[in-house]
Amino acid sequence: MSALPVLYSFRRCPYAMRARMALWIAGITVELREVKLADKPPELAEASPKATVPVLVLEDGTVVDESIAVMRWALAQNDPEDWLGGDDAALLARNDGPFKHHLDRYKYPTRYPEEARGDGESFRLDHRTHGLTILRDLDSRLGEHGQLCGARRSFTDIALFPFIRQFANTDRTWFDMQGLPQLERWLEDHLASELFKAVMPKFAPWKAGDEPVVFGPQ
Repeated sequence: MSALPVLYSFRRCPYAMRARMALWIAGITVELREVKLADKPPELAEASPKATVPVLVLEDGTVVDESIAVMRWALAQNDPEDWLGGDDAALLARNDGPFKHHLDRYKYPTRYPEEARGDGESFRLDHRTHGLTILRDLDSRLGEHGQLCGARRSFTDIALFPFIRQFANTDRTWFDMQGLPQLERWLEDHLASELFKAVMPKFAPWKAGDEPVVFGPQ
């Protein structure tokens, strides 16, 4: 049993990013175990049979293996910026459902050959268009509030930001030409934040017997 909660994570996974940001802002220190997705440690599957990151194993052995659940657990312990006051179920559902669906097919079209039916580029661009429609709605919302649920960053901003970052980075030149001024400002602010920088250091993939990596605000 670890003296700290154990977090299985992958640096570039958007689900893991939002979990790490919530844990960090809540002031929770964990033992971080960086996972190489092509060579997952057996301990990850032992903790959670679905073997996807993030997985948080608490000191008493309780396993939290959904990113939103990790966020809510962390903030239930300590929520210094009242992020839970901006927990918008509809925006989260649209992001984790339709937007993620389109993002995956835009970024990784070769994973869906049966859906593409031989025309991968048209398939990819069609899903890019559907994703952009959702982002235009968010751009309008940000023009009214500054952040997605008010004037300050909150749960929903942090939960959505890593996925929008991934969409933008798929073709940043194209993205920057789409006329999304509020969304671009919002994205750049989150990318430049001390919080995001704090949760993005690189670590070698973990294996049993390694020295623990202590991760959290000091």
